[in-house]
Amino acid sequence: MSTPAGLTIRTIEHPTVQTDGLRVIARSRVLTVRLPFGGFVWHCPSAVVVERGNRVGRHPIVDVTRIAQVVVWACALIAWFAIRGWSAR
Repeated sequence: MSTPAGLTIRTIEHPTVQTDGLRVIARSRVLTVRLPFGGFVWHCPSAVVVERGNRVGRHPIVDVTRIAQVVVWACALIAWFAIRGWSAR
């Protein structure tokens, strides 16, 4: 992915868990920000890959908490604009 210098976004696979002919591999997206005075790394689970014999299934992970946060922030922003517009009348 094309990003500015100091910003990296990539997908990594975690160690495979294997049992009774079933292999499970967790994948996550990693955002790395490097700044002159420090930086941070943020991991976000993205999918689980399940292999059984010749069948491979990819199961995406839905981050319900992030969806709820976006909804709350959107509601707060709408309320702020509504109150601001209402008080201007």
